[in-house]
Amino acid sequence: MSFSSLALSSKILSAIEKKGYTEPSPIQAQAIPAVLSGKDVMAAAQTGTGKTAGFTLPILQLLIKGQKAKANHTRVLVLTPTRELAAQVAESVATYGAELPLTSAVVFGGVKINPQMMRLRQGADILVATPGRLLDLYNQNAIKFSQIEMFVLDEADRMLDMGFIRDIKKIIALLPQQRQNLLFSATFSPDIRALAKGLVNNPVEISVSPENTTAKTVQQIVIPTDKKKKAKLVSYLIKENNWQQVLIFTRTKHGANKLTRDLESQGINAAAIHGNKSQGARTKALANFKSGEVRVLVATDIAARGLDIDQLPQVVNFELPNVPEDYVHRIGRTGRAGAEGHAISLVCADEHKELQDIEYVIQQHITRKVEPGFEAINELPPSRAIRPLKAKKPKKIKENKSEHKDGQRSAANAKGNKPPSKNKKHTDTSKRENSNTKPGRRKPQSAKQTSTKSTSKPATNLAKKKVDPYKASR
Repeated sequence: MSFSSLALSSKILSAIEKKGYTEPSPIQAQAIPAVLSGKDVMAAAQTGTGKTAGFTLPILQLLIKGQKAKANHTRVLVLTPTRELAAQVAESVATYGAELPLTSAVVFGGVKINPQMMRLRQGADILVATPGRLLDLYNQNAIKFSQIEMFVLDEADRMLDMGFIRDIKKIIALLPQQRQNLLFSATFSPDIRALAKGLVNNPVEISVSPENTTAKTVQQIVIPTDKKKKAKLVSYLIKENNWQQVLIFTRTKHGANKLTRDLESQGINAAAIHGNKSQGARTKALANFKSGEVRVLVATDIAARGLDIDQLPQVVNFELPNVPEDYVHRIGRTGRAGAEGHAISLVCADEHKELQDIEYVIQQHITRKVEPGFEAINELPPSRAIRPLKAKKPKKIKENKSEHKDGQRSAANAKGNKPPSKNKKHTDTSKRENSNTKPGRRKPQSAKQTSTKSTSKPATNLAKKKVDPYKASR
C-alpha cells in the first residue's frame, strides 16, 4: 500500500514525499481511512510507529474544505501531555501542511502567555496545546471552542499518568457536542477505556501491536555494574564506540544535571533537559542535539514521549525507571520508522526489582553483557522465569461519604467517637433532655437568673479573688 491510495491530496502527498516516506506504517494505513470517514477513532500502537502522522494527515485533508477559523477560534484542538510533544505535533502539522492554505498554532506553559494570546487573535485552523496553558487562555477569553470540528487526545495514557484527568474533563465539557473525536495512545489500559466512554461515540478501534511491546528493530542490552561506576562507564562507552548522538535517561533532575557535568569534565559535549529547565533552554538543548552540536542529551522521563529524532542510534538508561512501562517509551526513541537502534541499560544490584518488572511487562529477558573493567562488586541476581501477564483492572475512585464531602474527618471522628448518624446518643434528643433532670442533680439556671444574681455583688470582688461565679451567686 502507498500513500497515494489513501485519498490524500496531491499537496499533502508532495510533503510526504519530501520527508522521504513512501509507504504508510500499519497504524497509519488503518487510522487515516477511519479518520477520513468522519467516525470517532481509538488507536493504540507502540512508540515510534507514526501515530502523529496517523491523525495529522487526515485532519489536514478534511480541513481543506470548510470555513477558516475566526479570530480567537480554532477548528481542530489537539491536546498533548508535554511541551516537547506539543512542539513535535505542531512541527508535523506545519511540515505536511506547508502547501495548504491552513493555519496552525501551538501553546504550552513555561513561556510568556501574551505572545500566544496575540497569535490566537488571528485564529488557527489547528491548535496544539497542553491542558494547563489551554485553560489559562480560555479563562482569559483568548480562545473559544464554538467552532471546533475535531478534538484529538494524543498520548492519552501519559495524560492519565501525569494527573491531567481533571483538566481533560473540564476541557471536554467546554467543547461543542457535535464533533469528531480521536483518541491516540500507546496502550488500551482499563483506565483509558474508562476515559473513552465519556469521549468517543461508537469508535473505530485500531490496535496494531500488543500492549507494552518493544520494536523488533531495537537491540536491548543490560550491562551489570555498580552504581558508583556508572558515570565512568557511560563516558567509556561513548568514547570507545565513537557514539556521536546519544540520548541518556536518568530518574531525577539532579541526577541529569550531575551526569551532564561529569560528561563535560570528560570532554564530551552534553546538555540536560528536564522540568526545571526553562522552555527556552529545553528547546535550545533539543535543537543543538538534533543538529549535532551537542553529542549527548541527558533527559528525565518527561521527555520520553516528546522527542522525535530521526535515525537516533543510541539510547542509554543510566538508571532504570520506577514505572516499567516507561522503559518501553524510553527505548522507543530509537529504532523509529523501521530503522535499527540500540538500547543499553546500566543496572546495579539495587535495581534488580525494577529489571524484573520490566522483563515481566515486555515478556522477555534482556541480554546481559559484562563490560571488562567495570564488573559489579555487588552482583546483579539472575532473572527469574517470566510469568504471563495478568489483565489489569481499572482503578476504583473512592467516593467521599456524605457526612464528609470535604474529605476531612469530622470532629467526632477525630476524637474516636462514632459519627452522629451512627450514634444513638447523638440522635435521641429526649434522652439528652432527661439526662439533665436526674435526681440529685441541680437544674441549670437560665441566663437571666445568673445575670441578675451575679450583678448583686460587685464585679471587683470576683476579679480580685477569682471566685467561681456560680459559687459567688449562692
